[in-house]
Amino acid sequence: MSENATIHFNGPILTVDSNDTIAEAVGVVGERIFAVGSLAEVTLAMPNSARVHDLDGKTMIPAFIDPHGHFPDPGFVALFRVNLSSPPLGNCLHLEHVFERLRDKAARSPDGEWVMGVMFDHTALEERRFPTRAELDAISTRHPIWVLHASGHSGSANSLALASQNITETIDDPIGGLFFRDPETGLLNGIIEGIAAMGALGDTHFLINEERYQAGFDTARQEYLSQGVTLAQNAWASHHLLNLFAGSARDNDPGMDVLVLPVGELEPDFSNGKSDIEWTVNDHILLGPRKLFTDGAFQMQTALLSEPYYRPANGNPDHIGMSYVEPDVLNAKVQLLHDLGLQIHTHANGDAGADMFLDAVEKALENNPRTDHRHTVIHGQALREDQLDRMARLGVTVSFFAAHIYYWGDRHYDTFLGPERACRISPAASAQRRGIRYTIHNDASVTPTRPLHLMACSVNRTTASGRVLGQEQRVSARQALRAHTADAAWQVFLEKERGSIEVGKLAEFAILSDNPLENPDTMAQIQVEQTIRRGKLVYSK
Repeated sequence: MSENATIHFNGPILTVDSNDTIAEAVGVVGERIFAVGSLAEVTLAMPNSARVHDLDGKTMIPAFIDPHGHFPDPGFVALFRVNLSSPPLGNCLHLEHVFERLRDKAARSPDGEWVMGVMFDHTALEERRFPTRAELDAISTRHPIWVLHASGHSGSANSLALASQNITETIDDPIGGLFFRDPETGLLNGIIEGIAAMGALGDTHFLINEERYQAGFDTARQEYLSQGVTLAQNAWASHHLLNLFAGSARDNDPGMDVLVLPVGELEPDFSNGKSDIEWTVNDHILLGPRKLFTDGAFQMQTALLSEPYYRPANGNPDHIGMSYVEPDVLNAKVQLLHDLGLQIHTHANGDAGADMFLDAVEKALENNPRTDHRHTVIHGQALREDQLDRMARLGVTVSFFAAHIYYWGDRHYDTFLGPERACRISPAASAQRRGIRYTIHNDASVTPTRPLHLMACSVNRTTASGRVLGQEQRVSARQALRAHTADAAWQVFLEKERGSIEVGKLAEFAILSDNPLENPDTMAQIQVEQTIRRGKLVYSK
């Protein structure tokens, strides 16, 4: 046993195994956990040459796993884009604040270079609206300007950006998308809603070359490791981005493991080897489920609901949102992916959007029964009790966008859903009562990767204003920890390798300043002191 060996001890070690065992010590040899138990047991099992790591009373947990996000987008935001976030994330309060930042970026950029604003949220601005094409043209007609909404489902473009994507006055609205027009002139006003309408503007991967990809990867990696995350996720990998990830796979270990979810439209050609993506099997850049959509976002009131929005922004009292796909098309795609033996993650914010996916899964299972498929509803913010019953019966799991409780919970209460429905967004306790294993996510870069704050959102369910949003849907700190570690590994079929501190698994740990199980009220203030990845210290505060 010549590999590096370490004994970690002298602090509560929350193993998050099936019994939620708290161990005295953990022994690591190389990349793997070799022994777990009392200090005497671990010392006896480990080689005499093992070094010791005194936790000094700090709490060790399994490293966090990102159940749904868009790594390395946070790196792209930090390095190449204009952050237009409003409180509680940033300080854009008026459209003029937005315009100032875009002007500054344009002034510092060569003619023809894109100026891209991100994290924009019109619902948090005094004007409660998007910038128009004319307002963005006034900033620059020498730069394509694109302002992407924080939800990632809409944006606003200047004339040069529209022209670059061949979006002209004669363009028709696609299914699941809208090109907004000036009510007086009928001309495009630059605002675009829906992934089908945004096209390449939705993911903007055409702006990312290999050099920018690598810089963004490195920046995002440092952020994730500083938060105790060692397995990231990209949950919407286009053809171009898959090729960039394939390059990281060929480089062996890029310092961060990433689960990559190809867009469902690439199948079956991608799995059958008929695409030009040269994928390399690798322990660090892993292929995960395939990704589909049913609806939009709550901020644009395009999440698809079974009952109208509480205060419809468009003035239509019957407004229920927007379907991104025809049911027959969704049914066919789910059946195809299901028959290929693939796992499916489907974005469904609204309850009617979730109904569409559950209908498709039920049909697929009737045609081709599969046990333990783990098809997953992503976000599931407005899931009803009857839907959770159905999910339990179908074997469908869910990843809740619990960060919405804090960042947009007040607007759910006052505007989007109203008090009754808002108090059960991300209904984790209801899922738990039915034995549905679930996870929680930040959907970075929609909200930043902050696992302990995210856990606090599920445990305390407190909005940015301090309102408790649905106390009956609170879960325990222990369950929130499982949702970001052991259950996060299980949800993507990686439970044999990750998610808990057990013999044989990867030695990936986060060492915390305090015990989250003992201090749930102050969980969000707990700091990650160290992160250990594959047996090596990769971050120290």
